[in-house]
Amino acid sequence: MKIVVAGTGYVGLVAGVCFAEKGHNVTCVDTDKRKVELMEKGISPIYEKDLEELMRKNYAASRLHYTTDFQKAYKDPDAIFIGVGTPEQPDGSANLSYIATVSRQIAENVERDCLVVVKSTVPVGTNDKVEQFIHDFLVHKEVKIEVASNPEFLAQGSAVHDTLHAARIVIGTESRHAEEMLQKIYEPFQLPVVSVSRRSAEMIKYACNDFLALKISYMNEIANLCELVGANIEDIAKGMSYDERIGANFLKAGIGYGGSCFPKDTKALKFIARQHGYSLKTIEAAVDVNAQQKTRLFYKACDRMITFQNLKVAVLGLAFKPGTDDLREAPSVDNIQLLLEQGANIYAYDPVAEGNSKKKFPEGTNGLGQITYVSSPEAALEGANICFIFTEWKEIKELKAAEYKQRMQTPLVYDGRNIYSPSDMRESGVEYYSIGR
Repeated sequence: MKIVVAGTGYVGLVAGVCFAEKGHNVTCVDTDKRKVELMEKGISPIYEKDLEELMRKNYAASRLHYTTDFQKAYKDPDAIFIGVGTPEQPDGSANLSYIATVSRQIAENVERDCLVVVKSTVPVGTNDKVEQFIHDFLVHKEVKIEVASNPEFLAQGSAVHDTLHAARIVIGTESRHAEEMLQKIYEPFQLPVVSVSRRSAEMIKYACNDFLALKISYMNEIANLCELVGANIEDIAKGMSYDERIGANFLKAGIGYGGSCFPKDTKALKFIARQHGYSLKTIEAAVDVNAQQKTRLFYKACDRMITFQNLKVAVLGLAFKPGTDDLREAPSVDNIQLLLEQGANIYAYDPVAEGNSKKKFPEGTNGLGQITYVSSPEAALEGANICFIFTEWKEIKELKAAEYKQRMQTPLVYDGRNIYSPSDMRESGVEYYSIGR
């Protein structure tokens, strides 16, 4: 089938590449000419495991194309998938301006019957508005356009695998024709399909993400209580994991969730509820808990330190989780900002997110402090007065407890991902603080 994908971020590019991998003829549209040129060379604009390999493979097979020419791309496809961003606005609502721009471009250029599929995460009822918007601006009035919802459920760092081996495909349609088209598009994937209305599909996406965010915030609250009563959160999580009603995933305590989905989607659902005169107290609590959890270790360190000024601070891990270079809502960002404001001399390490971090915190003097990026965790630790661990990269987990003692001026470690055994760190002569232990 001839498919066009609007947007080449995590949602759009991964979807387009995976559609091509399953045999469809796919054109990915982006407004950035330089980005398109890089993708044609097999270079992905995002860091994602296995993505570049499939990009090169399907581009060579002429199943995958990239363009800035949306007029030509939207002219005659069978289906157009919208995978552009819906960033959070100051009030927590979703910014739908990119969706609107693409919708108008489609309306003004499409010349044949076409299914438009919204893959971006959008508030409930957005697909109805997209369909009406396209019809309002449709140049060729004889063309029949239907809109369907097909939310993604990928996790950054495993997005390709999650798309090709999804637990289910959710489609939201308002006609038998649209449902059959989406079923046909996804037939080569050989995955379970959950077919519902458009509004239910939109809500499923929020309900899933926000439930997982709730689970994380709940475990972080229990972890904080464990510290007060002398229990170990890892023992608690292990005991809970055997209960099938609870499940074993998302029970790991730490310094909060980040990324492009959970923070944005919890605030968006909270906003949607308030628009309808309803208060989602559980979601509001999850948002509040996560905001406090991100900087919990910094303030714990403040109780121990008289100052951070002119101290060498090792920061291990910048991305919000391993396997990605994404810094959106990453705990490292909040903590680095606080440390710089206190005059710290930061030495930061991350195997892939350094480039994105430099956009936020350029190397050198930042406010009262300084930041230097180094190529190894060992270099960050050398002579450091204090260390913060924000991401559990393999390169960091492989460091032995004794190395902190050997390399640091003062072996003082605040571990936001519970990488190490507290007893191992103590035995190695390291003053060690973690979450819930």
